[in-house]
Parts: sequence; C-alpha cells; structure tokens
Amino acid sequence: MEKLILFKPSDQKKIVNTRVGESKFGEHVKLLTNSSNIYEQLVELDVDYVIFGIPEDIGVFANQGNVGASTAYDGVIKVLLNTQNNAFNNGEKVAVLGYLDFSNEQKQVLGLDQTKDNDLKKARKLVETIDKNVTKLVYDIVKAGKTPIIIGGGHNNAYGNIKGTALALNKKINALNFDAHTAFRKEEGRHNGNGFSYAFAEEFLDKYFIFGIHENYTSQVILNKIKKLKKFVRYNTYESIAIRHELKFKKEIITALNFVCNQPFGIEIDCNAIEGIASSAMSPTGFSVNKTREFVSTVSEHKNATYLHICEAAPSLDNKKRANQTSKIVSYLITDFLRVHKK
Repeated sequence: MEKLILFKPSDQKKIVNTRVGESKFGEHVKLLTNSSNIYEQLVELDVDYVIFGIPEDIGVFANQGNVGASTAYDGVIKVLLNTQNNAFNNGEKVAVLGYLDFSNEQKQVLGLDQTKDNDLKKARKLVETIDKNVTKLVYDIVKAGKTPIIIGGGHNNAYGNIKGTALALNKKINALNFDAHTAFRKEEGRHNGNGFSYAFAEEFLDKYFIFGIHENYTSQVILNKIKKLKKFVRYNTYESIAIRHELKFKKEIITALNFVCNQPFGIEIDCNAIEGIASSAMSPTGFSVNKTREFVSTVSEHKNATYLHICEAAPSLDNKKRANQTSKIVSYLITDFLRVHKK
C-alpha cells in the first residue's frame, strides 16, 4: 500500500526499552516485511490481531473542530510496546503494522481556513482520500481473518472501518459507539461528524448504538432522525446514566450489546466521551477512565466483536506530562480488549 509506513525492526529496537528481568510486549509482537501484498502476508502470519495507526486530524478540521488527533499514534505505540509481557499481556499473537501516512494531506490543510465554506469543501474531499486507504487496509486485515485494532485519528475513520469490514465479510455490520456525540450528522461532505451516517446511507452499516451521548451537544434534528430510524439506530445519554441515574451503567452496556451482537460489530471508542482527557472536543464531564475500561472489557468479550477503534485522543493539546497519560489511557483500552476478546 502506497500510504502504509511499516513498523520496522529498527523502530522496534528504538522504542522498546528492554530491562534485565523483564519482558516487554513490544519484544514479542510480529512485524511485516514489506508494504505490498498485505493480505497475503497476513494470511501466512500466525497472529490474531493487527494494530495500525491513522495519524491525521483532517476529518476533525473539516468539521471545524480542534486539531491534535494526529499526534495520538506515536505516543500510544510507545506506551503499548513497553507494557509488560506477562500472564496478562501476550504480544505473540499481535502484529504491529505501522501507520497510514497522510502527511501530504495534513500539509494541504494547513493552508485552509475553517471559517470558509470552500476551504471546508477542500478538506472534506481530502477525507475521501483517507476513507479509501482506511477501507482497503481494514478490508485486507479482516479478509485475512485477523482483528484490526485502529489507533486514530479522527472519528471520520469509522466510515473506513465499517466499509472495509463489511466488504471483507460481504455483508452489513453493526457498530457500538462509546461517544459524547452521535457522529450521525447529515451527508454534507466527509468529516468526523458523519462517518456513521455515510456508512448507514451506503448500506455498510446495519444497526448502530451510541452509548452515552451528551444531551447538551445533540441537536433535535439528529434526535428526530434517530427516532425515525429506531429499528436501526438507538442511543442512551450520559446524563440519564451518570447524572440522573435513571439507567444503570452495567445494564445499559448489556442493552447496547444485545442490540448489535447478533452479527459482526465494530467497537468504536471516542475519547471525547472520557472526562478530562485531551481530545478534539475535550469535556470537563463524562465517563471516567475506569468506566470506559469496564465498557471496553465487557463488550469486547463477545465473539462478534470484529474490530476496535480508539479515536479523537489529542495528546498535543495537553502538556508533556499529561500527554503521556493520555497515551497510557488508550494503551490500557487496547490491552483490556486483548485480554478478553474471543478469537
């Protein structure tokens, strides 16, 4: 793949901090030898999971959001690979693929103005380029019988995740989205707020559950749209669970899971839903890190969980010490998924 920058043995040696008496996760992961014939290589590789990054925030920019999500992959992969390899974490069945390089597209966005409609249109066209590459890579991974773990990047990449998986499986899939927002806005050109609505309109997405949307930031237009589509799209709100306690957190996880688990479904974790984490739409209120981990651990155990996508984390929007904590949070979510997922 033209856009794929492979994670190489030299990267592995540089990043993994070896220590006498310890075994690091990154010492055991598998790597690919070249960036062509990804499908064929993965078929032959004895792994169950394939990790790759999408360091871009063009979809965020195209939705007039705060950029910074492009910085997540580098920090997360360093933390993850320096996790202990032990009875709880085993890197042997994990391949680290590398990342999709959209640096040229990122440079093009630098010259654009979010307040100008024509510039937003240009940015949204660039997102279509990202879509094609994400779709192809996810398709190759799923077709090869492996489970993708995607480190974003903006939530616009949910579209490529869903489309690539659906094409590989030759059927629609479902999605379970842990998010402060629906990402179900109108099809007005691609950005991070409409990945699911495009996937649904194009019939790659069947059932869609949004877990924990914030009542202050969901328009009535979208609520009305979802109401008309209640057979296919459902949600609960953060306030109904954590503030008014009308709904129970654990019970709602099961309700959401039951809605999507009858067929393959993607797990989407938008870091904007996590209280205080540096993200494109950072919020002072939201689910705690531990509640987020509990959510991931519970839904990942189902056999139909087909991929994990963690997006919108933006370490560069925080100070250096806090940025590392953001990377650690994402790394914890990945290892929580790996511990319980049934392959």
